[in-house]
Amino acid sequence: MPPRRRSPAPHPLPPSGTSAAPPWLEALYDAVPDTVFFIKDGTGRYTAANQTLAARLGLRDRRALIGKTAEEVFPGVLGQRYAAQDLSVLQSGQVLSGVLELHLYPGGADGWCLTWKTPVRDDAGRVTGLAGLSRDLPAWSVMKPENRKLARVLDHVHGHLAQPLRLPSLARIADLSAWQLDARMRQLFGVSMAQFITRTRITRACQLLQGERQPVSSIALGCGYSDQAAFTRAFRQATGLTPLQYRNLKRL
Repeated sequence: MPPRRRSPAPHPLPPSGTSAAPPWLEALYDAVPDTVFFIKDGTGRYTAANQTLAARLGLRDRRALIGKTAEEVFPGVLGQRYAAQDLSVLQSGQVLSGVLELHLYPGGADGWCLTWKTPVRDDAGRVTGLAGLSRDLPAWSVMKPENRKLARVLDHVHGHLAQPLRLPSLARIADLSAWQLDARMRQLFGVSMAQFITRTRITRACQLLQGERQPVSSIALGCGYSDQAAFTRAFRQATGLTPLQYRNLKRL
């Protein structure tokens, strides 16, 4: 049997000041007005963005973003938050997945979106930049006070995966009943709070399994599982593979 070919790694990003995305891709994302799209280099500077992002920042052309950082184009704490996210992805090489956060809309109004950011690697596996998108939540959700509370819960989940995450405790963070919190999660994400926690833990585990050869037992504890057996059961249920099978598959 011939050896399996490795999938080619993404190419390094071009220098700052040039577009990292082909025109057809930029045109595709320009056609989706409720989604912001961008690519950044290893210093967090834009190398590509769609017109939606430019318009929300009051810019006539997306090319005005090229070479700038989030702190240079977003006001105050928003720019600092986005820049910190970029730095975290670039340094850790881990994916930022479905983070609920505020965004700017035309006219300066705020609204809620879900953000994803993923590292871009060169042929040697080094992180050379990141790509991301932010998708608007439906208009009914914009600026509802309970979504600010929900954002605190999601931040707590992402920051405390190794600890017990029980619905009553999370509901107290949001100043909601357990039923209300679960209902908000189903409205926004289509999953229960428990399902969201499991998905977040398994996603983090997948990222760690693809990285340095950290023992599976350590990954299990870091993702909130009491032992490796419990982690393996949950991982197999979510992915159809054991953690070791997943790690070996990603290294083929």
